[in-house]
Amino acid sequence: MATEGKPKKKLAERIPRQVKKVTWPQARAFSVHLLTASGSFLAFLSLVAASEQRWTAMFWWLGLALLVDGIDGPIARRLHVKTVLPTWSGELLDNIIDYVTYVLIPAFALYQRGFMGEGLSFLSAAIIVVSSAIYYADTGMKTKENFFKGFPVVWNMVVFTLFVIEPGEWVSFAIVVFAGLLTFVPINFLHPVRVVRLRPINLTVTLLWCALGAYALLRDMQVEYWARAAIAVSGAYLFCIGGIMQFLPNLGGKPADDSEHAK
Repeated sequence: MATEGKPKKKLAERIPRQVKKVTWPQARAFSVHLLTASGSFLAFLSLVAASEQRWTAMFWWLGLALLVDGIDGPIARRLHVKTVLPTWSGELLDNIIDYVTYVLIPAFALYQRGFMGEGLSFLSAAIIVVSSAIYYADTGMKTKENFFKGFPVVWNMVVFTLFVIEPGEWVSFAIVVFAGLLTFVPINFLHPVRVVRLRPINLTVTLLWCALGAYALLRDMQVEYWARAAIAVSGAYLFCIGGIMQFLPNLGGKPADDSEHAK
């Protein structure tokens, strides 16, 4: 036979392979996932700073991670990442990084600094990490209007405020317990970007809080009374406005219906 003497091809070599080309929309969509994933490196840098008790550096890295978390979602929706790359879950990736930056590192910093005393600091950290882990397992954490149901475990903001204001160990502990309990209460909390009602005001207050936070970090968190008061007041507004809008459903306009939410 003509084929005698020729080496036989392996089975894998005889099976035709399909070479999948990466399209430009796929590459562009994957770059958004890379942007989200960069938050994990920022979290690592923040953790290193916290372990060395460089609190200002820690919060700068957490602030950058918060910025990434704020811009990757709108970009992903604009580029239809979920449709272009259906097997890659940007939501899961986002939640993993959020748990580290919003929860784990702030809890570690609160314990590491220990300004509530060793016992209360340890208990506060335990409350934060356990309640937040349960919260992230809730697949119905968002309302039709994109409010969060229950305190959305933004412990990076809470712990930062406590570091700047230093209200005392028992007041600080009470704030942690109160926020931890609100994790499981069906009270709305604001998403400043995705909630349509009062968006201009809510975004303004959010940006004001961020600007005050940057000012405090530039001052190594040693700021004047007016700055501490402004951080506390703007933070309290962001903490409470979702519940107020829940009980006043026409405040700021008619709530979005299902069709608007689906867009």
